[in-house]
Amino acid sequence: MTHPYDGLTFDELKQRPLLKWRHYDDDVLAMWVADMDFPVASAVREGIHTWADSALYGYPEWTGLPGVREALVEHLDRTTGWKVTPDQVWLLPGVVPGLFGAVKAFSSQGDGILASTPLYPPFRMATENQGRLFQSVDLAQDDTGRYHFDPAAAEAAVTPATRLLMLCHPHNPTGRSFERDELEAMADLVNRHRLFAVSDELHADLTYDGRHTPFASVNKEAAARTVTLVGPTKAFNLAGLKIGFAVAENPEVLDRFKQAMAFVSMPPPSPSQAGARAAYQHGGEWFASTLDYLKGNRDLIDRFVRERLPDVRLHAPEATYLAWLDFRKTALADDPAGMLLEHGRLGLNDGTSFGPAGQGFARLNFATARPLVQEALERIEGVLTSRS
Repeated sequence: MTHPYDGLTFDELKQRPLLKWRHYDDDVLAMWVADMDFPVASAVREGIHTWADSALYGYPEWTGLPGVREALVEHLDRTTGWKVTPDQVWLLPGVVPGLFGAVKAFSSQGDGILASTPLYPPFRMATENQGRLFQSVDLAQDDTGRYHFDPAAAEAAVTPATRLLMLCHPHNPTGRSFERDELEAMADLVNRHRLFAVSDELHADLTYDGRHTPFASVNKEAAARTVTLVGPTKAFNLAGLKIGFAVAENPEVLDRFKQAMAFVSMPPPSPSQAGARAAYQHGGEWFASTLDYLKGNRDLIDRFVRERLPDVRLHAPEATYLAWLDFRKTALADDPAGMLLEHGRLGLNDGTSFGPAGQGFARLNFATARPLVQEALERIEGVLTSRS
């Protein structure tokens, strides 16, 4: 049985005036930046149209459009069981500004910021661009290629200058959804060393099996020292709306964060808030169908790699729509993304952009039509065959 998303074609997608499809030449199959190619939920479009028809284009309140924080609070309770209040939520123009704000709020020039690598590049940028020391700790891998948090390595990396733990959960690019014992180990580290924590949980809704566990829900001590960053932009394909939320149960921590953000990063515009509110309130059916389709794409990649790319290693992502492909045992090991672009006309993210631990890897975004995922995999197979 076909799905409507199967009908998306390469010729159609490359005409879109979007970064994803304009970054490369017209003949390149773009599967890099974390945008979906799917049409946005009708509920989101209707929510934005309703706001536009109101003709109320003045400044919204600092706390947002009526109901937007409540919609997030209800969504978090429904999907994760984490119970917070609207007063514990602050609006942001995206999660990345929140990373910069957390570094500014909870550390000073020269302080250390601890994070697990390989890692989404803005974590390092938010640290080093503000004069802090990026203290990277590589995630450990087991024999299957599955990454996991290494408490001993993290403990060894903490110094008297360390002030903040930056967590990406679910993890980008590896696709890990950290388990409770891993989160408890992180919380123990934060509590014993009296660190603050910022947890980027933007991909939380894109968890395939089970339910996402927010870091701040592990225990009250960790919650009192944590700012959690969430938003609808990945799960509902709204990256261009530039909206996110900071959630902190400790009012002093939230105030400190808000002061760091004041007049440096303004709240998101009203149409973005209207779209986010509609997504959380009315986008559930669209999202459930989309997540099921993404899971099918993930499973296709997992089978293909195991059956036809024996020298490539992949631990199927537990969350996100990003496949972290390990080419270190192939002829492409030195520069897999570059070689696939040159010889396969396939645009993936270069693993080294996620730090030294990404050498020999490439990240593939599979939030597109299944026939195009199949084509991308066959292009990889073709390049590997031609180079062997």
